[in-house]
Amino acid sequence: MSSASVVSPGTRSGFVAIVGRPNAGKSTLLNALIGQKISITSRRPQTTRQNIAGILTGAHAQLVFLDTPGFQTQFRTGLTKAMDRGFKNALSEANVVLWLIDVTAREHMDNEIFARLQANADTPVVMALNKIDKIDNKNQVLEYMQALNVAYHPKAIVPISAQNKLQLDTLVDALTPLLPQQEFLYAEDNVTTASVRALAAEMVREKLFRLLGQELPYSTAVEIETFEEKPELTRICAVILVDKAGQKAIVIGKGGEKLKEIGTAARKDIEKLVGTKVFLQLFVKVKHAWADDRRLLDRMGLS
Repeated sequence: MSSASVVSPGTRSGFVAIVGRPNAGKSTLLNALIGQKISITSRRPQTTRQNIAGILTGAHAQLVFLDTPGFQTQFRTGLTKAMDRGFKNALSEANVVLWLIDVTAREHMDNEIFARLQANADTPVVMALNKIDKIDNKNQVLEYMQALNVAYHPKAIVPISAQNKLQLDTLVDALTPLLPQQEFLYAEDNVTTASVRALAAEMVREKLFRLLGQELPYSTAVEIETFEEKPELTRICAVILVDKAGQKAIVIGKGGEKLKEIGTAARKDIEKLVGTKVFLQLFVKVKHAWADDRRLLDRMGLS
C-alpha cells in the first residue's frame, strides 16, 4: 500500500464492498466507475473468483471498490471455499456495502444476501438498482424501492445503469459521506491493487467464459508462467488448466483453432492494458482436481 501526498481536512477514504446475486452486473459496475477494464465480465454467473479492487479518487474522496466473488454452496472445492472466504473478508473490511440488484430479474426480497450482511450489521448499506434503462414503467421501480426501504432500511437507494453509466455520480455521492474521514489509502494515480500479471491472467480466463461451452469454463483456470515487459513488446506465457483430457481437446479445438481464437481475443485486451504489443503463448495442461490444490491456488492468488 502506498501513501498519497498530504490531503486537505475533511477528506474521506475507505473500502466499498460490491455484493449482489450472480449476473447483477457487479464487474460491469466496477469497470464503469473506474473508467477502465480491471474486472472481467461475461453473461455467465460467478465469473469473478477473487476480490478485485478498483480505486476511484476524486478531489476529496477515495473509494476503494471490492468486486466480490459470487457466493454459492452447491459445489464445495478448495476454490469455492476460498471464494466464500473472499466474500466474507470483503464484508469484514468494508466501510460501506454497495448492494447491487438487477431490477429486471428481481426477487421481491433477497433474504439470503441480507442474512450475510447481518454478520456485519454495523456497516452501512447503499442499494443500487441496476439496468433501470431496461424498465419502461418507472412506477414499478419506485414501488420496488419503497418495498426495499421498508424491508432493509438502507442508507440510500439509487437507480442506475452500469452498462450505460447512468446516475453513477449520484451513486458515488451517496457512498462518499459514509466513508471515514482519513487520508487516501492509495496513491492518487492508482486505479487497482491487482498486478498487471494478474489482470492478464484474468483477461485470458474471460475469453474462456465467452468462447467455450456452457459448463467448461468453470473447470478451467489460468496461470501465468512467464511475464516479460519491454518498452515495445510484452511477452507472456500462460497455461490454461483443465480437469480432464477431454476438456483439453475442446479448449484446443480442431487444428488448434479454438485456442488461437482465445489467444487472439485475450491479446487485444492485454495490449490495451499494457500499452505495448503483446506476444502471448497459450498452452493447455490437464491438472486433475486443480480446484483443491492449495499450493496452486496460492500461486494464482485464489486462496
